[in-house]
Amino acid sequence: MKGYQLVVLLLLGVNLAATSQEIKKRKLVFSDEFSEQGLPDSTKWTYEVGLVRNQEPQYYTSKRLENARVENGNLVIEARKEDYKGSEYTSASLITLGKKHFRYGRVEVRAKVPKGVGSWPAIWMLGENRQQVKWPNCGEIDILEYVGKDSTQVYGTVHYADSAAKYHYVGEKPVVGAPNEDYHIYAAEWDKRGISFYYDDLKYFVFDYKKAAYDPGKSFKKPFYLLLNLALGREGTLGGPLDEHILPLKYYVDYVRVYK
Repeated sequence: MKGYQLVVLLLLGVNLAATSQEIKKRKLVFSDEFSEQGLPDSTKWTYEVGLVRNQEPQYYTSKRLENARVENGNLVIEARKEDYKGSEYTSASLITLGKKHFRYGRVEVRAKVPKGVGSWPAIWMLGENRQQVKWPNCGEIDILEYVGKDSTQVYGTVHYADSAAKYHYVGEKPVVGAPNEDYHIYAAEWDKRGISFYYDDLKYFVFDYKKAAYDPGKSFKKPFYLLLNLALGREGTLGGPLDEHILPLKYYVDYVRVYK
C-alpha cells in the first residue's frame, strides 16, 4: 500500500510540474503586479460606482484611496463603515471594461480573501457586450466568490441564458480549508470548448459547453472584461448577513496575470 501511495504522489508531482511548465510557455497578454504605490493603474483599471447590484449595502467609490490603493506590492480593496452619499458602507470594484478585454486563455489571480461573516470578495468576468444584450445574455464567469459565512469553501460558477432567455447557472464550491489565512491562486482556463476552474493546483470544476443545459458557447466565445470587488453581505443574498464588527475589511491582491 505504501508503494502504491508513493507512485500516486510521484505521478501527481509530474502532473503539477507539467502544468507549471505549460503556463510558462504561454504568452502573457495582461498583467498587474501592483508595484507602484497609490491609486491603481488607470491605464488598466476603471471603477464601478454606486449601489450596483444584488441589493448589496456598500457604495462603490472611484479613485478613493480609502477603498482601493496599491501598497507594499498589493492591491488593497477596503470595505469600511462610514456615511457616504446616503450609504452606511463603502468599498471598491475595479474593472477592465474599456481598457482591456479577453477571449480565451488563462486568467490567474493571487489573492488573500478577508475573514468574517458578511465578507464577499470576488474575481469574475462579464461579457463586454453586457450593456447591449443585458445580463445574463452576456454570460458571467465567477473565478472566485468567497463568502465569510462559508469560510472553508470557494465558489466557481458560470451564469448564462439559453435561446429563450431562460437563466441558468452551474458551479462547484469545494471545501479547501481556510483560504482567508494565506494567499492562494484563483484561476480559470477558458477556451472554445469550456472553462476549467482552479484553486492553487486543484482543478475542481469543468464547465463543458456541450454538457450544459443547452450549448451556451455563443455567450462564451466573445470578449469578456475582468472585475475585482469586495462586496458586503446582506440578509437574503449569497453573502448572507453582515457582522459590522469585521469592518474595516481588507482584500489583498498580489497580482493579476492573463495568458494566451
